Amino acid sequence: MFAYEVAQAINLDEAERRLLAGAERQTIKQKRRAPASFEYRPAPLRVTRGGELQTVAGCRTTPGVEMVLYDFGAVSVSYTIPLAGTLADLPALAEALWGNERLLKDSRQHVAALMGLLGDAAARPHVADFVEDYSIFHVEAFTAPCDAAMLWTSQAQTVAQVLRAAPHSLSQQEIADATAMRLSFGPNDATIIDTDAAILFDPEGEDVRDLIEFANTQLLEMRFLDRELDDVLEGAYETLLGRRWRRWRLAPVGPDLRSLARLQLDAAILFEQVTNALKLVGDQFLARVYSLASRRFHLAEWDTSISRKLQTIDGIYAKMTDRAASRRMEMLEWIIIILIVVEIGLSVITLVP
Repeated sequence: MFAYEVAQAINLDEAERRLLAGAERQTIKQKRRAPASFEYRPAPLRVTRGGELQTVAGCRTTPGVEMVLYDFGAVSVSYTIPLAGTLADLPALAEALWGNERLLKDSRQHVAALMGLLGDAAARPHVADFVEDYSIFHVEAFTAPCDAAMLWTSQAQTVAQVLRAAPHSLSQQEIADATAMRLSFGPNDATIIDTDAAILFDPEGEDVRDLIEFANTQLLEMRFLDRELDDVLEGAYETLLGRRWRRWRLAPVGPDLRSLARLQLDAAILFEQVTNALKLVGDQFLARVYSLASRRFHLAEWDTSISRKLQTIDGIYAKMTDRAASRRMEMLEWIIIILIVVEIGLSVITLVP
């Protein structure tokens, strides 16, 4: 799957009208006694598009791709590759999938075509340069029934190679780290989440896949927002330095303040949308899956970094506002002084015979 930042926001209702054929609202399948309150808000829009078959390491994708549109301006493009064979065959496929340029190029073309169809349903459209890709190896069943624990015991070496996209043998430390983030609901299912890939052993598992896809998209948005805030901070710093040298030129500060305020508001709204798009209030297992993905993707660290930068921008905005107010007061004082001087001068001229 490939996650893209494509717009400031997407009106999903309007997008659904424009993409009516083959589009449906995505919801989480609640198979583990989850209450109805566990859901996306608002529900993303899932679209299936036709496309050419892609070949990766001798395996072929199924026809077409699945695209999930989120209201905060992100799109996730997913390819499906049917699997059959032995577990030992997966490391080679994992290596081929990691940063696959062919799939990346094809996914970007699908996104470009989608944006053309969305039109004004996408606010301020712009496809970001970077992308967040991720692979999920979903094993529905093994030929010989086995316990899920074998994935991190007898088959730990192979599993770690799949998760790390490494064709060669790994050290015990690397294996332990790759398989550390795991959980099971029963003895015959398991979810192991790593930085760039996950292994899902479950006869169903669609809800887990959806959560991991959302977490991957959330990581993309965090990266995008963090980079945007870096640019804002750099621009604000340069503006403050420039104003220092132009103190007496009476340069207007209104445009700078309005621009900074708009960027600050956009960033705060996007941050709020991304962090609150999914409500985890019911299904404890799925909540644990999301918590596991969040920890592996370091979403909490990204959250802290973005919050700190938003606070810094707020401080810069306050300083620029204070400086603008101080400059206006200085201008008023000089105007008053000039008026007094002019008034004295006129009085002197009037008194001269």
